[in-house]
Amino acid sequence: METINSRLKNWASILDEKTREQAITTAKMPFIFPHLALMPDAHLGKGATVGSVIPTLGAIIPAAVGVDIGCGMIAVKTQYTDEQLPKDRKSLREEIERAIPLSAGKYNRKIVATAAPRIAALKALAETAGFDPGDYAKNWELQLGTLGSGNHFIEVSLDEDNNVWLFLHSGSRGVGNRIATKHIKVAQQVAKKYWIDLPDPDLAYLVEGTEEFDSYIRELRWAQHFALLNREEMMDRVIRQFTEWVGAEVQEIERINCHHMLNSVCWYLCSDDLVPHPPRCWY
Repeated sequence: METINSRLKNWASILDEKTREQAITTAKMPFIFPHLALMPDAHLGKGATVGSVIPTLGAIIPAAVGVDIGCGMIAVKTQYTDEQLPKDRKSLREEIERAIPLSAGKYNRKIVATAAPRIAALKALAETAGFDPGDYAKNWELQLGTLGSGNHFIEVSLDEDNNVWLFLHSGSRGVGNRIATKHIKVAQQVAKKYWIDLPDPDLAYLVEGTEEFDSYIRELRWAQHFALLNREEMMDRVIRQFTEWVGAEVQEIERINCHHMLNSVCWYLCSDDLVPHPPRCWY
């Protein structure tokens, strides 16, 4: 670990100069608390470095949180080992591709039975949050259970003991992207309104206690839950196709579903009753 300065620590063994400069700039923001931490995969991002943990006190930077709100991983450990699987693995890939829409802009043609209760839960959550996801994406319901593009993937993997895991990586899809994009612009408008001098427009922030901040957090939480349920829906479909492929029910030995911590931004909950302030993280 390298201490670049009192507000910036680095765990990356390879760090290019532009990434280092960007991190130094971000770490100078007055609400960074206690310090910014660069992870081993740190690289140049939009305003702030990707692959970093950026804890903040009393404010949040929407662009640093990112546009794929809630992006993360889900993995299911099965009862199988590699030797127990059929040799024709192409057919499994093709069936998964048929069950789960892939690439940017792709979505389901209809709402399937497993997705319906999850969509109902998201509608109720949005109503509680006081917004309509349809204002961001009219077909958001059909986006649930879709993978997306970029570094999103579906895998059948082996661990060090040769156990078979079903594994995928995805987030809040187009609706989450639009929620994030809107609030990034709001933060930039707030900075312009109050003549806030920023080293980079994408470091525009929202201050705790303002309506802009509260609105972002409410919709951020919704998009996170969408991402969580999106991964659940896709995993159910992967398990269904895998079950048909092996010809027997999958026994879930273990299931993990979490927002990953790369490029995370932590907002510290401010309260006179809490010392030190515990983190609340919106990954």
